[in-house]
Amino acid sequence: MPMRLLDMAPKPQTPKKQSGVREKQSGVRHRGGAVQSPDASITAVSRGRIGNWALLGGLTLLTLLVVFLDASTGNDLRVVPLLVVVPALASVYCSLRQTIWVAVWITTVVVGFRAGADGTFWDFVFGIGFAVLACALGVAACAARIRHATEMARLRSAAVTLQRQILRPLPVVTDHVFAYGLYEPIEEDRFVGGDIYEVVESPYGTRVIIGDVQGKGLAAIGAGFAAIAAFREAAIREPTLTGVVQALEDAVVRHNEFSAQTGEAERFVTALVLGFDESGRVEAVNCGHLPPRLLHDGRASAVTLHRTSVPLGLAGLSPEARTTESFDFPPDATLLAVTDGVTEARDATGAFYPLDERVAAWAGHGPRELLDALHVDLEEFSGGIRRDDVAALALHRAPAAQSDVSC
Repeated sequence: MPMRLLDMAPKPQTPKKQSGVREKQSGVRHRGGAVQSPDASITAVSRGRIGNWALLGGLTLLTLLVVFLDASTGNDLRVVPLLVVVPALASVYCSLRQTIWVAVWITTVVVGFRAGADGTFWDFVFGIGFAVLACALGVAACAARIRHATEMARLRSAAVTLQRQILRPLPVVTDHVFAYGLYEPIEEDRFVGGDIYEVVESPYGTRVIIGDVQGKGLAAIGAGFAAIAAFREAAIREPTLTGVVQALEDAVVRHNEFSAQTGEAERFVTALVLGFDESGRVEAVNCGHLPPRLLHDGRASAVTLHRTSVPLGLAGLSPEARTTESFDFPPDATLLAVTDGVTEARDATGAFYPLDERVAAWAGHGPRELLDALHVDLEEFSGGIRRDDVAALALHRAPAAQSDVSC
């Protein structure tokens, strides 16, 4: 099942001088419901989709109906032997134990019917042998289905667990921003994506990245990990935001070179890299990503970024160097950044999710309430059917940064 990493982390450790304010602001509780553990998801695949009592009642009614039809048709048409197909049907929808019950039941009914029917000794032997063989094949098919489903569940759980280890739980509190997040990876094998995010407090301010790796699968997760690892190091080391982005570019290029040697496809990463300090403005380098939305004073609007550059890993195709631009981030404002798993979600008619329209209605929400509303509305809009990872960050200026700006 999809996993939500909103407010799942323990309260971030903060300096004592601001602990009272931050504990009040960052004290959170998980409202997204319990996350199903990998062991629970693996156990669930071995459970039947039909309850024991419903199965017993249905099997009894079916047996009585078939016996009645057989008695009505007489010797002209024997219907009871057709019950041997029931274990095969049960193997698709029932647990292994339920399928064994069904097989034993059907074998007993067929043996009882054959014992009371006319015919030669060999008719009896072949009839019983065929029934036992058909029931045994149904049980074997059920066991094979459950074994395959368990292996697939383990693979999916491993991929999702890997993503959760790469991406830190939110919220994250720094001297400049409160960062809240929503993250839901797709667990289907071919739909495992590579959405990434990170928040790092550095000597040069707080650096934030949100991005999306091209393609899906474990290879996309590997490219995302390369970008995240480079960001965590460069965000602290590089004094400029363009220096951070250049380090990310180098990391993605190196990862692609290694991927080419191992036969994997090369990847690029769309990313939005932000820098926050005490100035009240936000620096941004947009590498082919969606622009953020700014919510302030009951209004919401997309932030206009005029210098969108190529995604990470493709700088060699563009003659223009990446540059930064800045925009205002007023006190009490919230900056919402999302991946295309949000904007490209579709409803039953195929229409795309109207993010700007929805965000405008939530302009007065706080960051946590904003993500809660987005999560619920996105699920309702798409009917719970998603084909890409969903990642969103809601960034709110920290009180210390607000007071510095006002001074």
